[in-house]
Amino acid sequence: MTQDFQIRPIEPADDASVAAIIRTVMPEFGASGEGFAIKDPEVDWMHRAYSGPRSAYFVVEREGRVMGGGGIAQLTGGDADVCELRKMYFLPELRGFGAGAALMTRCLEAARGFGYRQCYIETLTGMDAAMRLYERSGFRRIDGPLGDTGHGGCNRFYLLDLQ
Repeated sequence: MTQDFQIRPIEPADDASVAAIIRTVMPEFGASGEGFAIKDPEVDWMHRAYSGPRSAYFVVEREGRVMGGGGIAQLTGGDADVCELRKMYFLPELRGFGAGAALMTRCLEAARGFGYRQCYIETLTGMDAAMRLYERSGFRRIDGPLGDTGHGGCNRFYLLDLQ
């Protein structure tokens, strides 16, 4: 199967597109209030937010249009060896093309390259396709949250050993 999308590092010009994707997709799953990533201030300046050390954000383009993205950064309030997969969302028209698995691979490669030992993800009930992707990628479900992400609306938590 030919891959009809491209994954690349985020650029400043992508910020508005990524913010629009996050603000479109999260409400689709009931994640629009306080306690969800949609309210994070960085949503409007993702390039800057992920330009620091040991962090990266990637966008997925299809037909010349940014339609998804996801990144990794150190887990806020957590161990320095633990990163978090953050803000991985796709517009409906990008789903079903393998972009999720490809972006997951790219993010986990970056995490390993930065020297992280574990990767953490939090999500919520109803994001079934995302949870299946996490489990296929080797993540295991854990009982509660790690770190201090500020996302109290999330109720499903996963961890992956990267080594």
